[in-house]
Amino acid sequence: MSVSEQSAQPPAPLAGPAAEIAAGYAFDGAALDLGALLWDGVCHPDAPVRIPLPMLNRHGLVAGATGTGKTKTLQLIAEQLSAHGVPVFLADVKGDVSGISAPGEDGERVRERAAQVGQEWRGTGFPCEFYALGGLGPGIPVRATVTGFGPVLLSKVLQLNRTQEQSLGLIFHYADAKGLELVDLKDLRAVVAFLVSDLGKAELKGIGGLSTVTAGVILRSITAFEQQGAGDFFGEPDFDTAAFLRTAADGRGTVSVLELPAVQDKPQLFSTFLMWMLADLFQDLPEAGDLEKPKLVFFFDEAHLLFNGASKAFLESITQTVRLIRSKGVGVFFVTQTPKDVPSDVLGQLGNRVQHALRAFTPDDAKALKATVRTFPKSPYDLEEVLTGLGTGEAVVTVLSERGAPTPVAATRLRAPESLMGPVDAAALDAAVKGSPLYGRYAEAVDRESAYEKLTAEQLAAEKAALEAADAKEAAKVAAEEAARAEKAGRRDAARAPREKEEPSLTEQVVGSGIFRSLARSVGTQLGREISRSIFGTARRRR
Repeated sequence: MSVSEQSAQPPAPLAGPAAEIAAGYAFDGAALDLGALLWDGVCHPDAPVRIPLPMLNRHGLVAGATGTGKTKTLQLIAEQLSAHGVPVFLADVKGDVSGISAPGEDGERVRERAAQVGQEWRGTGFPCEFYALGGLGPGIPVRATVTGFGPVLLSKVLQLNRTQEQSLGLIFHYADAKGLELVDLKDLRAVVAFLVSDLGKAELKGIGGLSTVTAGVILRSITAFEQQGAGDFFGEPDFDTAAFLRTAADGRGTVSVLELPAVQDKPQLFSTFLMWMLADLFQDLPEAGDLEKPKLVFFFDEAHLLFNGASKAFLESITQTVRLIRSKGVGVFFVTQTPKDVPSDVLGQLGNRVQHALRAFTPDDAKALKATVRTFPKSPYDLEEVLTGLGTGEAVVTVLSERGAPTPVAATRLRAPESLMGPVDAAALDAAVKGSPLYGRYAEAVDRESAYEKLTAEQLAAEKAALEAADAKEAAKVAAEEAARAEKAGRRDAARAPREKEEPSLTEQVVGSGIFRSLARSVGTQLGREISRSIFGTARRRR
């Protein structure tokens, strides 16, 4: 008989271990009501299972097999946080969380569940904002610049290895040092291409250099990433994650719902983007210490996708962020199927646990079940049996008490959410998005001058300078050839001029000779005249 079936039996007075478990959840301060204690198959509405509100920033885990009610648990916790004035961030992977903005529908099943757990149910909608990555799908577009996203997260989403990740870090360092803004993916592609070009190869030699092979891998990964439609996620206006910290006019916390159905076939992309949002909050928020209630509770759905194939640097980054963001007033809940999906260093920081049913159909399932049981404190329950016998909307719970100590493990029947358990219609969702004061700020993408434009202009200037230098070189060559020809002609003319002076004409030789001068003196005589005629060939006229 399942735990659900057995719970139909009438409640019995609590005693022994059950009474001790119930006492472990009797908190004095503000707390969220999760449900009622299950013991020996009976639900005890007079033994509520709760989480102290100040302990929500000590992080948590919601786990369980598909179809066991994890999403409804998120909705239940988010509603109560909002009611206490705590903003919430939720990722809506399947598109069925938008109903949190509308009152739930009354019905027999809801009334039955409320009676079982001692809940005064009233249909209530909660203040919501709807977002979408890059504007794909309904929602206010959420974009990040490539610089803001950073090389570690980008390496994860591009599936680069350790060496390629280090090279990408070098590229980011160079771009930052040179004032080349990496706004979108075309900026990153332009910088990578420049650094392996003839013009840019020398730029990184002093700090390690970038091989052509590695650059080729990075460029191909960027191209493949863009072909998946991811180019829309990078750009401006850069989303300010402080928007997640708002409260409504009535004092309730705003529930920020990131609509992901349009990109649910790109799990690594959206899981990495969720990590960027969390890291961005971590960078911007001041230290707050222990608060009466968190500034924000962030639900990280499909968490196993974040850790699959993650590099050591990436895991270290996540671990550090989760460890330190608590002191900034932010609580993080990872949502996945089994605790083993989360690295032990991260799992050890999750003080609040809601574990839905697990299946043990295969040897791997059985192994995962045993591993899950070992992550819980010692308990009077046979947890292997309980975890495989839980019904939908039931879970095994342990949280941190007001003193920060783990509470006893409690099998729990969870309360019913008061908002709509399903999506709102498309028209209502569209109206909510366009009616948001944030819509006008983020709806349209902006493409300002950044690395791509600067490097393109630099390349054009270099090409123009190269052409001008080539033209100047050609002109200098022509001028040199003309000068050489002129010099050669001058030398030839100079060589010819002395020869003409040293070799006078025949007439000049005759006139300048001594014989001619002698003849000239005797030209008046008859003999002179005859001799003269003989030399110049003139004939004596006949009379």
